[in-house]
Amino acid sequence: HTLTFYKALSEPTRLTSLLLLSQHGELCVCDLMEALALSQPKISRHLAELRKHDFVIGERRGKWVYYRLHPALPEWMRGILLTTVKHNPAMLPPVEPTALNQTCCEVKQ
Repeated sequence: HTLTFYKALSEPTRLTSLLLLSQHGELCVCDLMEALALSQPKISRHLAELRKHDFVIGERRGKWVYYRLHPALPEWMRGILLTTVKHNPAMLPPVEPTALNQTCCEVKQ
């Protein structure tokens, strides 16, 4: 599980997704699409890989799926994500605050 976690962090889209989830708690696929400027299929493919290894969990609400860090994610893994953001804030993409809320998903349905 440890090596798989570090492999996930080595892929930029997965790393950024995990960092965003660590900072915002829960995000919809559309939030991540906006933040990362990527298509829904590409975001979903990366999230499926993270979900397969129990790094994130997703919950479908209507058309969209909302993701968050897996509740059983070990504390040391959460710590790595938080430390990475703390010491490398430029790694998080600039996002308009309105993009990081449920209204973007409601509007896009």
